[in-house]
Amino acid sequence: MPSPPPLIEVSGPPRERGRQYGEKAASRIRRGIEHYSEQLGADGLDWPAIRELAREFEPSVARFDADMLEEMRGIAEGADVEPAAILLLNARTEILKLAKRRRDPDPDGCTAVVVLPGIAAQGKLIQAQNWDWKAECAETAVVLKIRREDGPDVLTFTEAGGLARNGMNAAGISITANYLESDRDYRSAGVPLALIRRKALMEPMLALAMRTIYCTPKSASNNMTVSHAEGVCIDFECAPDESFQVHPENGLLVHANHWQSPVALSKLKDTGVVNTPDSLYRDLRVRELLGGKRGRITPEDVKLALFDEFQWPWSVCRPPRPNLSNNLSATVAQVVMTPADGVMEVAMLPALNRNFTRYTLPMDIKAARSAA
Repeated sequence: MPSPPPLIEVSGPPRERGRQYGEKAASRIRRGIEHYSEQLGADGLDWPAIRELAREFEPSVARFDADMLEEMRGIAEGADVEPAAILLLNARTEILKLAKRRRDPDPDGCTAVVVLPGIAAQGKLIQAQNWDWKAECAETAVVLKIRREDGPDVLTFTEAGGLARNGMNAAGISITANYLESDRDYRSAGVPLALIRRKALMEPMLALAMRTIYCTPKSASNNMTVSHAEGVCIDFECAPDESFQVHPENGLLVHANHWQSPVALSKLKDTGVVNTPDSLYRDLRVRELLGGKRGRITPEDVKLALFDEFQWPWSVCRPPRPNLSNNLSATVAQVVMTPADGVMEVAMLPALNRNFTRYTLPMDIKAARSAA
């Protein structure tokens, strides 16, 4: 049975909170570095080559947010690893793809859901996701709580050493992210996706979080769903140089790993379905399971929909199994958030384990608005 991700609480200026993070999560950080270094080694990259590739992202990170670079240096100091190793963890999507351009990549799949307050039983927005990735990452995940004096506090589920993945902030903003792929990917260097998500979660106002997602240049495509506890949600299908919007239908939004925006599909080619063909029905299944419950959807209903076993093991919730690249893939975690209550629930390897661990964040939506 997988262990729940540990809660890592940090505070202070960027370098200091990075050191705290690195010290508290050192063993999981080192395990993640070892895992990705071994994978990249299979693609012919030794550590000096990995270091050089990771360092290529330093200039774009520094331009995007110099404090994040300082925080990553602090994480490296706290975990007693090279700074390039923390860059590797935060740009692993980009680095793995660049290393694997000679053959098919491993897709970082997901199924995401947002239930708007108007169709939720308790009148509170629910945002959730199944994170499909390498099964080994169940042992490197953490929940990071960041206490800030210069903006809203943040609670994020992420791989150890990462600045963010899924999460919410005390201002009521929440975010989940899904793998997408297009024929525009990796033509130019952009900001690593993990840092874009973290930046969005640091914003006190929804408009600023959405601006970060919509406007920041990226190396690769990605889908990011941004919501606010008071009832607004927009899904952004992001190509490296352009973003497209997908809106909830009748209070419900579901997204897997294929492009949905008609505008996007008229302008680019979806190149990811070849590696994630189950994406084509995963969102349909979750939408069908929740659609008939409009007006009375609870977090438990969302969990059950994300536990769906249709076409097992190519299902919404999938057990550890070889993927099309013959690597061990699984639904690594199910994350369910109710931002109005500041509640995040996480179940690791949910195809094998339906036990959730509860994490909380004190919410102060009105204070965040007035301070902005």
